[in-house]
Amino acid sequence: MRKTTFAILCLEGAVLSFNVAAAAALVPSIAKDFALSQFIVGRIIWLYMLPYGLAALVYGPLVRAFDARKVELVCMSLFSLANLFAGLSVNIYALFTARFFTGLFGASVIPLGLILIARHIEAKNRGRFVGIFFSATFIASLSGLFLSAIIPWRLIFLIPAVSGFLVSLLIYFFLPSFKQDTGRLSINYLSCLRDKRIFSLFSYIFLISIIYHGIQQWLGVYFCSKFNLSQFLISMLITLTSLSGIFGEFIGGLFSDLIGRAKIVNLGIMLMVLSVFLLLLKTPVIFLSLIMIIWGLGWTFNHAGLSTLLTDISDEFLNESASLNSSVRFISGGLGAVLGGAMMQQNLNLGFMVFGSGLLGLLFFGKILIKKI
Repeated sequence: MRKTTFAILCLEGAVLSFNVAAAAALVPSIAKDFALSQFIVGRIIWLYMLPYGLAALVYGPLVRAFDARKVELVCMSLFSLANLFAGLSVNIYALFTARFFTGLFGASVIPLGLILIARHIEAKNRGRFVGIFFSATFIASLSGLFLSAIIPWRLIFLIPAVSGFLVSLLIYFFLPSFKQDTGRLSINYLSCLRDKRIFSLFSYIFLISIIYHGIQQWLGVYFCSKFNLSQFLISMLITLTSLSGIFGEFIGGLFSDLIGRAKIVNLGIMLMVLSVFLLLLKTPVIFLSLIMIIWGLGWTFNHAGLSTLLTDISDEFLNESASLNSSVRFISGGLGAVLGGAMMQQNLNLGFMVFGSGLLGLLFFGKILIKKI
């Protein structure tokens, strides 16, 4: 794979991820601006995630039959346009609609990235490329979270709108054609999921995504309600998850090559369990900062290990698996955000205890669900 091609893929991932995490931190500010409940505004999270998850199922098979360069050019342009509409929205319904379309068109980026890494990088080195690719997404996410604390929320959508149009120009002028990878259009999801190892892997991804987003997407509300923190401190705490995630993705990808995919996945779960139960304690902000660092490292170790494992899947099911990865993660993530909101609205501590217990269950049963592909 040429350095220019990989760099453009990383830039696409960065544009895609700029406001994903920031959206959770911005819920209180948007709610205040539109004079609405935080739990109503929180729908901007799953109104992005659910269409993203459904649309992702299309792109893997689609780039089997059509030049991925053209698919990405169209999708990145429309993704940028949807972000522009989000930043200029005059009411919550316009914002909801814009978020729906950002999810619909943004879903093409991650499947393409994983497919190209799997096809053009040797298996022994894939982990580090996966790590670099997702580190770029976390750097962008960190930037968005940091800026969400100091600039108006509308700019958090306008920045990826402008940068997305610029990346579209790079795709047009510098991204090579992938016609050599195309063939006839075929969709093999049923055959793919009949493989017990693949089915078990995606069952695990489904569960871990529900739990992670059930917690992550409501951290802003949790810190506001339980600790009465300002928007600045809320954004800074959530920013730490992305800061640690930059290193977590790279180190996790590197260790996936060195010590094995499953071991780094389980190490990530251990760190996540530790941080969730520590959050139940009434602790000072400095200790909350440490917990957020542990949480970010745990998630990204787990994510890097699972993503690298997906690139080891045979070429027969690679496209479907790359799409399923994004689809399952975001659909289950959207469900997790909805379930988390329902539980947190009733009792914040109960929600964290339920999800923390779920993580413990995955730690114990992970060996059954995660098998070498």
